[in-house]
Amino acid sequence: MTRVAINAEILLWARERSGLPLETLERRFPKVRQWEEGTCQPTLNQVEDLARTTHTPFGYFFLATPPEEQLPIPHLRTVEDERLQGPSPDLLETVQVMQQRQVWMRDFLIEQGQPALHYMGSARITDNSIDVANNIRNTLGLGSAWAAERPTWSDALRDLQVAIEEAGILVVANGIVGNNTHRKLNVEKFRGFVLADEYAPLIFVNAADGKAAQMFTLAHEIAHVWLGSSAAFDLRELLPANDVTEQACNRIAAELLIPENELRNIWVTAARDDEPYQTVARHFKVSVLVAARRTLDLALIRRTEFLDFYTAYQEDERRRRGQSSSGGDFYATQALRIGRRFAGTVIQAAREGKLLYNEAYKLTGLHGKIFEEFATKLLGKPAA
Repeated sequence: MTRVAINAEILLWARERSGLPLETLERRFPKVRQWEEGTCQPTLNQVEDLARTTHTPFGYFFLATPPEEQLPIPHLRTVEDERLQGPSPDLLETVQVMQQRQVWMRDFLIEQGQPALHYMGSARITDNSIDVANNIRNTLGLGSAWAAERPTWSDALRDLQVAIEEAGILVVANGIVGNNTHRKLNVEKFRGFVLADEYAPLIFVNAADGKAAQMFTLAHEIAHVWLGSSAAFDLRELLPANDVTEQACNRIAAELLIPENELRNIWVTAARDDEPYQTVARHFKVSVLVAARRTLDLALIRRTEFLDFYTAYQEDERRRRGQSSSGGDFYATQALRIGRRFAGTVIQAAREGKLLYNEAYKLTGLHGKIFEEFATKLLGKPAA
C-alpha cells in the first residue's frame, strides 16, 4: 500500500480551515492525529478522501507551506475584535462560482451589444440617503408606496427581487454550496455579498438566513450596487461593520424599505401600541424585524431594546424553521439558487446555439433531463 509524505503543517491548516474538530475527523480517519504529528503517513486514496471531506483542493496537500487564501472582495464584519481568519472554504467557493457566472454573463451581454448599466456606481457615500433611495425606487419602477400596495411583506420581498432582476442585476439566493445539502452556508460568517460590475452586477443572499433578515440584506446589497462597491458582509443584528461604505449602504437600505419621514409620523401613535413594531411592519409591508431595526436606526428606541427583541425573534424563527418539514419545489428552489435572470439567459443562449449545452450544464450545475425540465418550467415552453 503506497503512502505519501504530506506536510503535517498542511494537514493541520486544512482541518482548521474546514472548521471540523479533530474528534470529528478521527471518526472517518482514525489515524489523522498521527498524520498531523508526523508519526505515520496516509495513503494516496486517504489524502483524496481527506481533501473531499475538508473541502480542500487536492494539490494543496503537496505544498511546502499552507497557502494564504484571500477573498477577491472585502469581507466586512460587524464584530471587529474577532480573531482574524482566512475565508471559510464554503464562502470562498461560493464567491468563485458566482464570479465565473458573472464573467460569462458580462462577456455574453457585451457580445450582444448590451450597454453598460447607467446606475452602477452612480451614487457616492456622501450623497443624501433619501435621494439615493428615491433614485433606486425610480430605476426599479417602484412607487413611493410600492410595499404598502402588496398584501404581505413576503410578497413585497418577492416583488423587490423581481424588480431588481428586471433592472439588469443578477440575484441569487442559496443557503448551501451549490446543490450540496451537506454544506450549509453559515449565516454567522456572511449574510450576503455583492460583485459589482457595470454590465452584470451580482447580488448573493445567504438563504440559510431567515426570510425577514434576507429582506434587509437585499436592500443593503442593492445600495452596494448603486455605490459600485463589491463586498461580503455579515450584518450581525442587521448592523453594519465600522466602515463608511457599509454604514452608507445601511442608511440607504433603511430609507428604501421604511422612509424616515413617514415612520416618524406614524411612530407617535404606534409607540403606544402593545406591539409597536408589528404596527410599523403592517404599515410599510416589511417584516417586524426590519421595522424594529429601523426604529433603532432613527433612535426611536434604545439599542438594548432592539437587541432583546432581536434575540427573541431569532429564537422564535429558528423554532419555526425547525418545525417546517417541507422541502419545497425543486425547480422553484433552483430558480433562486441559480438566479432567474442568469438561468434564463443561459438557457436561451443554449437553445439558440450561442452556447454549447455542456457549457450550460456547467454554468447552472444542472444536467440532461433535469436541465431541460428546469428550462421548460422557467421559460414556460420546451426547446424547439
